Amino acid sequence: MNKKLLLIFVKNAVLGKVKTRLAATIGPDKAYEIYQILLKRTFEVTVALPVTKVVYYSDYTSEDLFKPPYYNKHIQSGQDLGERMQQAFAQAFADGFREVCIIGSDCYELTEDILLQAFEKLERNDVVIGPAEDGGYYLLGMKELHPSLFTGKNWSTDSVLPDTLNNVKANGQSVALLPQLTDVDEEKDLSTIPLHLQI
Repeated sequence: MNKKLLLIFVKNAVLGKVKTRLAATIGPDKAYEIYQILLKRTFEVTVALPVTKVVYYSDYTSEDLFKPPYYNKHIQSGQDLGERMQQAFAQAFADGFREVCIIGSDCYELTEDILLQAFEKLERNDVVIGPAEDGGYYLLGMKELHPSLFTGKNWSTDSVLPDTLNNVKANGQSVALLPQLTDVDEEKDLSTIPLHLQI
């Protein structure tokens, strides 16, 4: 059994329900198109990754790019993002995985090479984090469950990364950082997506 697992958190692609901050300035139709581009990018950089992959959907599993046997599918469970991520990690470790990373589907700049780096760094460190330009993170990895990393956070704010790093330090864990990337949440972040894809 492959002991490495990549968790991929996605929202179900429903018009008007995805990329709501982006939709506030460019409209729901365009925001939906951008989300489809981001989902495709997430698929492209993960499909060949030599680890087990599980896609966690926000509301229901759906037929899309993430097809078996390359991906398993589950539904997120929990009240907020922290609780949902914690439950996914807990399930992963209960299933016997030893190195587990989680990503979302918001980062066009993410590459297969950076994901490989994450698992390599996790072999030598307790925690690995991919810092996002907005003060959050686009990737979190660990080798055992650390609940403090998922509680007491103001999710989707610039305090998430510093608060998480403080938790890691307080736990006495070693941490490795990946390159800083940009999550596509607002109109200014669209510059990270090639223009020809946005037309």
